[in-house]
Amino acid sequence: MIKTESAYKKALEKLQEDKDFIQKQRKVLADMDLTKEQVEKALQPAITFHEQLKEEVIYYERIKRGEFEPIINFHNLGKSLIAYRIYLGLSQQELAERLDVSASQISRDERNEYYGATLERLQQVMEAMQMIAKTEIQSENLLMA
Repeated sequence: MIKTESAYKKALEKLQEDKDFIQKQRKVLADMDLTKEQVEKALQPAITFHEQLKEEVIYYERIKRGEFEPIINFHNLGKSLIAYRIYLGLSQQELAERLDVSASQISRDERNEYYGATLERLQQVMEAMQMIAKTEIQSENLLMA
């Protein structure tokens, strides 16, 4: 998951590098008289990594616009906290200052997507970002409909 603007910019550069590499390799492999299927099979790992990075970039761009995924049974809560920080334009350092903790603590929390954090800690993070969570209880059957 891309968590900082600098990581986002590096990801954009990497996407372009990957795209160029794949195009060049496709030509090299075709010049070796490989079939189209053989070329695609040889490039599949590079293409897969490229697509995965592209999905991360798309997700980062969505959260920058304020488009968040729903949190169901607290799954993805940590990911949503990170997304909201990004949406607000706060760096990890700025959030750390609001919480009076070290930036390395925020980095560690985000690396683990707040897994194992106490409810009190999660509440402090939310308050530091002036974030309000709304909980709605539904039957699992309604959720699947």
